[in-house]
Amino acid sequence: MLELILPTAVAYAESFADSPESTLLPEELEALGAARHEGRRREFTTVRHCARRALADLGVPPVAVLPGERGAPVWPYGVVGSMTHCAGYRAAAVASRTRVRAVGIDAEPHEPLPGRVLEAIARAEEHERLAALTAECPQVHWDRLLFCVKESVYKAWFPMTRRRLGFRDASVFFDRTAGTFRAELVETGGRGGTGGTAGISVIAEEAGEPPAPLHYEGRWAATPELLLAATVVPAGPAVRNRPDYAIRPRS
Repeated sequence: MLELILPTAVAYAESFADSPESTLLPEELEALGAARHEGRRREFTTVRHCARRALADLGVPPVAVLPGERGAPVWPYGVVGSMTHCAGYRAAAVASRTRVRAVGIDAEPHEPLPGRVLEAIARAEEHERLAALTAECPQVHWDRLLFCVKESVYKAWFPMTRRRLGFRDASVFFDRTAGTFRAELVETGGRGGTGGTAGISVIAEEAGEPPAPLHYEGRWAATPELLLAATVVPAGPAVRNRPDYAIRPRS
């Protein structure tokens, strides 16, 4: 499914079941720990198997993909990427930093959000947009898709900034017919979100990078069982021209 929403610059691997050949490297076993629930162990293992398959397409040899700050995966030198998993689906997407500055993917079950989650994640104007979209296309659970998109935006944002982004710090616009979305970051001063940023425009974590974007674009896809969203930030000229960001070829 990811081929429907990712550009060719991004390599990916996905699985609709936990693969028996999936294994963890010693560092990953240590990071997972011994007291984990079996379901958590399987998804942790399979999504890293997907990550190594995707990295192989970039010529990167098998490496441990460890959880870093706030659980974000730590990728090899010169690589950006994202992982996701939900019931019946695991996936990873990676790219060379010479071509892509950031990528975020998210998968969710295609069902309504539980309880009052929508009230916690959606801005007032988004409630209006979702109502219109539901009237036009009721077969899509737009509330869950909104959650999915905001997760993908956050996964692209965080590695660039190391700053938290609240759900209500982004306002999302869907193009129903094109299968695309646009997300605009909105100053909240830390109020009304799930943490806020108290000043969204921040310098990127990587030295020499411009500030992280305030506008994000991506694509989404829906099946009867699954929702997917991908946010990809292209690399700017300064990064594309830096040879030290090139992927080291497989020896």
